[in-house]
Amino acid sequence: MSAVLTTNIAGLTKLGQGKVRDLYAVGDDKLLLVASDRISAFDVVMAQGIPGKGRILTQLSVFWFAQTQGVIANHLITADDTEIAAEIAAVGGVWDETLAGRAMLCKRTRPLKIEAVIRGYLSGSGWKAYKTDGPSLWGNPLPAGLVESDKLPTPIFTPSTKADAGHDEPMTPGEAKALLGEHFDAVVSAAQGLYAFALAHAEKRGIILADTKFEFGLDENDKVILIDEALTPDSSRFWPADTYQPGGAQPSFDKQFLRDFLESVPGWNKQPPPPDLPAEIIAKTAQKYEEAWRRLTE
Repeated sequence: MSAVLTTNIAGLTKLGQGKVRDLYAVGDDKLLLVASDRISAFDVVMAQGIPGKGRILTQLSVFWFAQTQGVIANHLITADDTEIAAEIAAVGGVWDETLAGRAMLCKRTRPLKIEAVIRGYLSGSGWKAYKTDGPSLWGNPLPAGLVESDKLPTPIFTPSTKADAGHDEPMTPGEAKALLGEHFDAVVSAAQGLYAFALAHAEKRGIILADTKFEFGLDENDKVILIDEALTPDSSRFWPADTYQPGGAQPSFDKQFLRDFLESVPGWNKQPPPPDLPAEIIAKTAQKYEEAWRRLTE
């Protein structure tokens, strides 16, 4: 199976292409989000994709959108291929079978320009920052003496910028509040509630949700709702619970496996162009995504 790296839907206006998703206008009030098989690490899109990844991301997001309706409303209208094809045809577009399983028809919102990151464990960029700046993390006080992968006393909100290009940059909660204004409390409350719900769900399936990021937008009534994707291996750090041991990096069900490979590539400075991915890395990354999807939704 070959990877789908880009899409082009005849008759629809392509509004943009992110690191993973292609975005199309469907009339004036709807958007079509199509998840490609592109994969990024350190904010750099790899030259090779992960076959089937886009379908897994879409189906996992659809699962979480349904599960978390009681926490916060979201932008999903439908992910049914037949319904989407009819909506596309109604505005002069032509459905493409390569889109099957990887498209979501969504409400058009006004996106809020932050990534709402919730960390329950000390890992990744959080661990690096703690070693340098601890015992606090981007404005969140933490105990001294924590080790890599430690569980935090309570999950913390560590937002970042949402860059149109280049790297997202960490923000303090105060900086995020200045940017979001009256919507700040709703964003923090929703992000914390979503994390708590997903953490409990994952734990029942032998998975630790170490951290995750959410994106939010404002609907037609100026209400904060969940948008983009939700709780996928692209946006979250998933660890197997049965091998969890603080004091070092953990095995993962997400793209940390890919990041670890890239960190080992001599001379790569985390800037484009990326190194080529060996077939073994592509296959093992695909297996990680597949296992995460299966275990979380079964």
